[in-house]
Amino acid sequence: MKKKLLFFLIPFISTSLFIILQLFDPSVIQEKVEGRLYDLRLNVRDNITKKNPPQNILIVYVDEKSIREIGRWPWSRKIMAEFINRVSEGKPKVIGIDIMFSEKENKESDERLARAIKGAGNVVLATAFIVPKERKEVVSPQEVPDFLWDAAFMNVQSVKGIPWKAFAIEPQIVIPPLEEFSEVATLGHVYAHPDMDGILRWEVMYLHFAGDYYPSFPLQIARIARNIEMEDVILYGGSGIMLGDNFIKTDLSGRTVVNYVGEEYSFPFESASDVLKGRTRPEQFKDKIVLIGTSALGTYDMMSTPLSGNMPGVEKNANVVTNILLNNFIKKSPGLLEILYLFLTSVFLGLLLPRLKALPGASLATGLMVFYIVLSFYLLMYGNLWINITYPVSNMLVIFISLTVLKFFFEEKKAKEIRSMFSSYVSPKIVDVLINNPEKAKLGGERKVVTALFSDIAGFTSLSEKRNPEEVVDLLNEYFKEMTGIIFKWDGTLDKFVGDEIMAFWGAPVDQPDHAVRAVRCAMDMIDSLARMQEKWTKEGKDILVCGIGINTGEVLIGNIGAPGKKMDYTIIGDHVNLAARVETLTRKYGAQIILTEFTLDHLETAMKQGTIDHYRIIELETVRVKGKEKEVKIFEMKRVGDEKP
Repeated sequence: MKKKLLFFLIPFISTSLFIILQLFDPSVIQEKVEGRLYDLRLNVRDNITKKNPPQNILIVYVDEKSIREIGRWPWSRKIMAEFINRVSEGKPKVIGIDIMFSEKENKESDERLARAIKGAGNVVLATAFIVPKERKEVVSPQEVPDFLWDAAFMNVQSVKGIPWKAFAIEPQIVIPPLEEFSEVATLGHVYAHPDMDGILRWEVMYLHFAGDYYPSFPLQIARIARNIEMEDVILYGGSGIMLGDNFIKTDLSGRTVVNYVGEEYSFPFESASDVLKGRTRPEQFKDKIVLIGTSALGTYDMMSTPLSGNMPGVEKNANVVTNILLNNFIKKSPGLLEILYLFLTSVFLGLLLPRLKALPGASLATGLMVFYIVLSFYLLMYGNLWINITYPVSNMLVIFISLTVLKFFFEEKKAKEIRSMFSSYVSPKIVDVLINNPEKAKLGGERKVVTALFSDIAGFTSLSEKRNPEEVVDLLNEYFKEMTGIIFKWDGTLDKFVGDEIMAFWGAPVDQPDHAVRAVRCAMDMIDSLARMQEKWTKEGKDILVCGIGINTGEVLIGNIGAPGKKMDYTIIGDHVNLAARVETLTRKYGAQIILTEFTLDHLETAMKQGTIDHYRIIELETVRVKGKEKEVKIFEMKRVGDEKP
């Protein structure tokens, strides 16, 4: 009962722990362990199902070539104004500039850039918000400029039952573009927070600052590209954003998982110097979503993503814009599938592993883990669904290892019990079979057909009276050692020694269909061995022992019988045992060495026909009524061919 309880308790405790972890999903596990496993799946997907980036998004990089040809970075606002004019000339849908313009240069240059932005009429500027590492009470600035308010969501709604405001990301400081730029452009925040391992997997779709909620830079670009007014965008706090007819689902903090198209430079791109020098024709920008950013070394706008260790920030934004337009962000599983799998596999493994051997058990556990891992790859590759691998697979691993170790411990303990119990009764070969197949060692009572053998020394009482005890014991030990070896040779179970009597049986604890044949062969071997010993004793001038053997086959009650915790014997009891013992006593009356009953002879019939017992004679003695039995039983003498009665 204790053993069964442990086998159920371990899966229950393990599964409960991992369900709790799944529900609370600690950041250290989510970001450092599960995040890496997610990256692996994303990289496999990227290699198997390569995605083609949308051709309506074009990135213009300020790259090494541009700095080499135009001059050191940052460029003058006059150059930037000319740059924007040339892009705008091609009539793109929207221009997203992922470059900060938060400091003044000079009045003339700043005014020229402001005119270029206004002339384009569809420019989105990056706005920096500073979020503290630790969550503190946010002190709002005394005055929030009107141009910043204009960028905030106009329609914010709460979803009943979601305490989203407590989870919203709240910056303490904002660094907007200069007022003259902000008044003629649309603003979007570019705050990005990588996970603990430094990998950027999430996009923050909105921030809470000074009582208002501000959309991200890519969200503003996608909105303008789709000609959607700000008042038509609805923020459902902690749930998602309705952009036209698309609902972009977010977590409680307003984040969503970026579905990266590929590694760096996956999108079509142009060099800024080619645009400025006229090598890139304006027509290439027509009806495109154009993002402008830096990629040159030293511009400090590089990010680590699941597919790239050095992706320009502007390209990360291009990925997010793509996700918004296609509404194909990676969906993070809410955990229901994981909890269901945790529960089902724990029940499955908890019920089956204790009943299976090591290899089938390992195959079962491995199969369930592999199935779940393959499922997680499939769902990410073809359903954009991120399910947690860490908790379900770890739970299966813990259950498998724990139950295997526990099972090994109990089986080792049981093997020791079996070896201790049977090593004195049966041959080492049988003990090994029982240890390898513990289920065969049924220590409780059961009914079974066996063949019992009794062997007794004739005239032992008078012998023991004539000789001193030491001589008698030495003679008996020599005799018992030889006879025991023969019984074990024929895979018999040595029941006990009773004085000078030996009791053995075949057919248990291991099934032996030919138990009667084994018993008879053993009896003939015992007689042959005794004959050799008699010759030896004669030469040594010792007394000679003579024995008789009685054999009977029938159903008996077999089991570990005795006083639990004190004295126990694995033995057989029943009428057929008594019959074998009483048949042995008839060997004196008939002067026979081996006497069989008709029941044993019936079991020898097949062996006799096949000739597997040779050089013998079966002599029917008579039908007798054995003491204690009402029904008469036929008895037979078995002797080797050529043997004669003395």
